[in-house]
Amino acid sequence: MLFKKYKTPQDYVNTPIAELEADIRPTGFYKNKTKSLKGCAQGLIDLYGGKVPRTMEELLKLPGVGRKTANCVLGAAFGVPGIVVDTHVKRLSIRMGLTQNKNPDKIEFDVQELLPKERWRRFSDILIYHGREICKARKPDHAECPVFDLCPSNEV
Repeated sequence: MLFKKYKTPQDYVNTPIAELEADIRPTGFYKNKTKSLKGCAQGLIDLYGGKVPRTMEELLKLPGVGRKTANCVLGAAFGVPGIVVDTHVKRLSIRMGLTQNKNPDKIEFDVQELLPKERWRRFSDILIYHGREICKARKPDHAECPVFDLCPSNEV
């Protein structure tokens, strides 16, 4: 629905805050996301003529865009590999002993070292889905976990 209503960065910039907040309210944290969307849209207009840039460096110049968002955009829109470190990837990377870091940027770089570049995006997706469905934050479903026998956290 959002992308049907808002087709250009200018659409986000021109929409009143209250209306945009109402449209994205179901996603959670809608007040912060509204501010980020408006800032990012204005940045796209001011810095890149309304076009989404194709590099991490350029994306990071946009207000409200961090490495996670930049990796999502680069992977989904342009096929550029990246490790997307959301809450699930962070939690599972630590539980599975892939990193000892808690900083998402450091986790991204640690996990990159473990995999060939062409697998980064898919690996992120697998951890995200596994974290949502099986290896949940408060109550991991060990009985359904296909990697439980390999996981260092099974000793906890």
